[in-house]
Amino acid sequence: MKVRTLKISSKEEAFEEISRFGEIESEISSELKPEKFLNLNFKIENVSDEVALFISREVAKFFKADVFVSKSDENGKRNLLLSIKEENLGYILNALKNFSSDGRELAEKIELAKNGFFNDELVYKFGGKIFDFSKRTYVMGILNVTPDSFSDGGKYFTLDSAIEHAMKMIEDGADIIDVGGESTRPGSEPVPIEEELRRVIPVIKELVKRTNVPISIDTYKSEVARQALEEGVVIVNDISGLKFDKKMADIVASYKASIVLMHIKGTPKTMQQNPHYDDVISEIYSYLYESIEIAKSVGIEQIIVDPGIGFGKRLIDNLEIIRRLREFKSLGYPVLIGVSRKSFIGNVLNLPVEERLEGTAGAVAISVWNGANIVRVHDVKEMARVVKIVDAIKQVQIKQTQI
Repeated sequence: MKVRTLKISSKEEAFEEISRFGEIESEISSELKPEKFLNLNFKIENVSDEVALFISREVAKFFKADVFVSKSDENGKRNLLLSIKEENLGYILNALKNFSSDGRELAEKIELAKNGFFNDELVYKFGGKIFDFSKRTYVMGILNVTPDSFSDGGKYFTLDSAIEHAMKMIEDGADIIDVGGESTRPGSEPVPIEEELRRVIPVIKELVKRTNVPISIDTYKSEVARQALEEGVVIVNDISGLKFDKKMADIVASYKASIVLMHIKGTPKTMQQNPHYDDVISEIYSYLYESIEIAKSVGIEQIIVDPGIGFGKRLIDNLEIIRRLREFKSLGYPVLIGVSRKSFIGNVLNLPVEERLEGTAGAVAISVWNGANIVRVHDVKEMARVVKIVDAIKQVQIKQTQI
């Protein structure tokens, strides 16, 4: 079963969520009114008929919650929309825990989704560096050691230029350096493993000597990840969310490394060939949930999720992801987002890659406001400043809610 805290702050957003939910079994559901969704809201998927009926007939009635129940599927599972007052949440969780083992599991997932949505209490250690996500947002600097990346292909293709650029990004405020040796721009062809290794390993070796800033490897190939981890990389940034190379999860776990799990629809070569979603947030959420289960099954502890802006997404999908980014925090892990210079910015502003700095700044600011814990960017100095301002405003908001 999956649980997601929903970002609903108006009747219009409630209407949208109801329309996405599908057919409701009216006999066991609350009266359908959008204004009911202006409390604490959860989408719950794949729960047993027994638990769904307990919530609709007992929990909702006794604790004055509103619940909308889908028709049972061929496996006897249902989806729910649950809207409750926050002060009643504890009572509802206790009722579920005392009902059955499935009820207990659901209660734990609701608690995780709620805490992830509203809090940033995770502390990770990358190498010798502590990242406390409750304190601030972190900046990942992009180092493309490629001749053909969409934004800066060829600029840092030699060892000296790559190292110089990485050290400049660190000076400008990069908390992580993400090294990639294969372009994943739309339509790109895969690079042979030997060539990808030739590009990235010398750079990683030199960076590890020069800095204690954590180094990430941007690859979906387990052998590239293995050799990079052997040289001192501590994070693997996998655009496939562990789904392209079945050996990747075990490699990351064997080095006790961290993983960035990203969503992609298709492959870099095919991903922008008419992508379509019935419910973009739910579909990405399910994909990332499956990737998390793979990571957890082999013992990977430090997981970061990335909804994959631009990787098999239409303009409206990218904008919707940023608008509802906080919902991905219901997964219980830090959220990374990469909006830097991407085509959706160009589409909105009708500007080429080299003129997307201000558009990137706007997207980064909104992403941080909506819950991003790490932003992956090209323009480190400028975006580090944007992040610092947004973090300062967020801290004021947090303090005011604590008064």
